[in-house]
Amino acid sequence: MVKAQRRDWLALAVLVLPVLLISVDMTVLGFALPYLAEDLGPSGAEQLWIVDIYSFVLAGLLVLMGTLGDRIGRRKLLLAGAVAFGGASVLAAFATSPALLIAARALLGVGGATLMPSTLSLIRSIFTDPTQRRIAIAVWGSGFSGGMALGPVLGGWLLEHFWWGSVFLINVPVMLVLLVAGPFLLPEARDPSPGRFDPLSALLSLAAILPVVYGIKRFAEYGVEPLAGLSVLAGVLLGVVFVRRQRALTDPMLDLALFRNRAFSASVLTNMLGVFALVGLLFLMPQYLQLVLGLRPMTAALWLLPMTFAGVAGSLAAARLSRRLPVPWLIGGGLLVAAVGFAALVTLGVDSGLAMLVTGMALVGFGVPLSETLTNDLIITAAPPERAGAASAISETGFELGGALGTAVLGSVATAVYRSGIPADADEAARETLGGAVATAAQLPPEQAASLLAAAKESFVQGVQVSAVVGAVLLAYTGVQALVLLRGRREEPAAVATS
Repeated sequence: MVKAQRRDWLALAVLVLPVLLISVDMTVLGFALPYLAEDLGPSGAEQLWIVDIYSFVLAGLLVLMGTLGDRIGRRKLLLAGAVAFGGASVLAAFATSPALLIAARALLGVGGATLMPSTLSLIRSIFTDPTQRRIAIAVWGSGFSGGMALGPVLGGWLLEHFWWGSVFLINVPVMLVLLVAGPFLLPEARDPSPGRFDPLSALLSLAAILPVVYGIKRFAEYGVEPLAGLSVLAGVLLGVVFVRRQRALTDPMLDLALFRNRAFSASVLTNMLGVFALVGLLFLMPQYLQLVLGLRPMTAALWLLPMTFAGVAGSLAAARLSRRLPVPWLIGGGLLVAAVGFAALVTLGVDSGLAMLVTGMALVGFGVPLSETLTNDLIITAAPPERAGAASAISETGFELGGALGTAVLGSVATAVYRSGIPADADEAARETLGGAVATAAQLPPEQAASLLAAAKESFVQGVQVSAVVGAVLLAYTGVQALVLLRGRREEPAAVATS
């Protein structure tokens, strides 16, 4: 066990850069959509694909890319991904048609899938001391949670000064830094005996995950409908085929034995449920700030910054507190703190609620990253060093699925409550979303407009309140579950890996 040196901490700084950008990319596009829609004129379906194709491809390729990094080298895959991500960013920035932008976003997903598992698995290779490794993962997690909240602020500033393509061009200089510094600062790491590569397993992993993510997003957009259900069912069935094949292979692409380790499987599940609540919250709160309280996009984004600072504080606190307190207590406690944050959001109103919103989101922003810093540490150390890439990919896949589920479930709950409060004779667009109600009201006489907006805002707030109750109950359950499943694991995660 060797203590990290100055060069290793510089390497960590390099590894945080792509994580920061990938998380920014998850949230920055929402602010650019109105501008690129005006410029490129995409149809409704094309606009959905512009938003969704990135996460579809990213989620579908994570397991494959994590395994590929174990085989060819994680640094090599990371640098190749930086080239792909930078090139795709330029293509997206100067896209002249919706089809070209969709293709560029798909390539961004490919690049992102190579970057994410490589960064976390390389941290495992560089930082062998458990305390320093937790600090490194805390910094990595801070970049991720900070980037998600930084996206709207950065996007708002760029769009006030430049054209919509600038939200993609910010990726290019960061990727250039990674390409220049990476070969000098990052060590190469791979599985010395990877075995035979199975193309069918690679195809099945993609074919299983893509329909599930697509179906979840269909549920979020259209509610319960046949295509979404069939898509999820097809993905599950293909997932069963994938699992059966992995069990039959001498050299499986995904080592299912990892899930026999309780620390690993419980941490993946805890991660997924924590992200479920966090991303669902980030889906609802910008709408509340802008459409209910009437704040400008940039002002709304600034009110989200306390959550960012709390996320950084939670990630860094995890590394410090884990020296004194049992890890299961911290993981469970962090999620229970986040549950209290969700409970605070139940008090939000139509005309007031900024103070309680900031308090609630800060508690969620602190608690979820605190727990996930430690679960990520358990995940990558529960796997053998040569399989760190595959283990990291499983963690990131759980993150993507948790985020998709959070948007789908909490978004659908809020939408269902919203629709129940809108008059039956209202325009269909007003019944679909609060944004549709605002647009419809602008075309009505003043009295009718005021009546519709009052009903729409009240219904949306009620939807947020019900979703907050669901989130609070889920996080409380997840916190208790983590305490139960990880109980007695007071030893360092490195020791857990041998169990």
